[in-house]
Amino acid sequence: MTTTTTETVLDARGVTMRFGGLTAVKNVDLTVNSGEIVGLIGPNGAGKTTFFNCLTGLYIPTEGEVRYKGTVLPPKSFKVTAAGIARTFQNIRLFNNMTVLENVLVGRHTRTKEGLWSALLRLPSFGKEEAASREKAMELLEFIGLDHKAEHLARNLPYGEQRKLEIARALASDPGLILLDEPTAGMNPQETRATEELIFAIRDKGIAVLVIEHDMRFIFNLCDRVACLVQGEKLIEGSAGEVQSDERVVAAYLGEPFEGAPEDEDAAAVTAAEAATVAPEADAAEATTEADTAEATPAEATAEASEETTDAPDAEAATGAEEATPAEDTAEDTAEAPSTTSTTRTDGEAK
Repeated sequence: MTTTTTETVLDARGVTMRFGGLTAVKNVDLTVNSGEIVGLIGPNGAGKTTFFNCLTGLYIPTEGEVRYKGTVLPPKSFKVTAAGIARTFQNIRLFNNMTVLENVLVGRHTRTKEGLWSALLRLPSFGKEEAASREKAMELLEFIGLDHKAEHLARNLPYGEQRKLEIARALASDPGLILLDEPTAGMNPQETRATEELIFAIRDKGIAVLVIEHDMRFIFNLCDRVACLVQGEKLIEGSAGEVQSDERVVAAYLGEPFEGAPEDEDAAAVTAAEAATVAPEADAAEATTEADTAEATPAEATAEASEETTDAPDAEAATGAEEATPAEDTAEDTAEAPSTTSTTRTDGEAK
């Protein structure tokens, strides 16, 4: 009987990132275990890439901490890479005027030991290490299916192959965790399927994967667990079935409000403040009306009743006149329309 031990590779606790008065990521917890593929989804602007940047040292979180295999990561991207976390970017970042092989060799620099003088003097140790790096790079190119294009310029590769090359460069640093930011963006169905198989192969090599993706079919077929970010907060985390059947996730993608949304408390506070402001005015108006009624004399009340009785025929006549002249009604409606539109715009601006 074989016992499989699970190690927590990534442990992000209470990660918060603020830019001035804007909170892009708020108190997000996330773990990734060895041999696991975890997906991160959410609408545009949910804070997914910002969270990735906090994990990889491009941003220093305002609050919280990120641990890799139990060790707090330093807030420097090259040190994070050296620790064992690699990543790709939403927008491809290759060295376009370098060959495919040279791009992968760039990713090996964190694992080489020879320094500047060794390279300048071309010492035997440098030549030995350079040969080993080239061998490793060619193995990775064969792994992704680009070994036959090793000497091609990166800029001449088709879009899908450029995505693969960026993944190979990230793998060149021998990571224990790789973060993929929208690896299938802009791909056709065949390229997407090939990328899915590649990620499964990466997992089979013992590398944990955390992936951002907008293609829901791709992410739910790929991942062991999925977390959903909405307005910088983690809405839900669970299996693919649990997440895709959650009504709040559906509402978030459709742009509909849902109970318990991150901004509901703020909206409730505003509503309560408005109610507190309007209530005293309404009470004062009601009190004034009651006072005026109480102060009215019987003679005044009789006069008012007499005026209403006397005015009734005139009102009926006026009504008949209005019904007899629909053209005047139309003219009046037309004259009043700009005023109504103006009021509506004012209300919209107030909202």
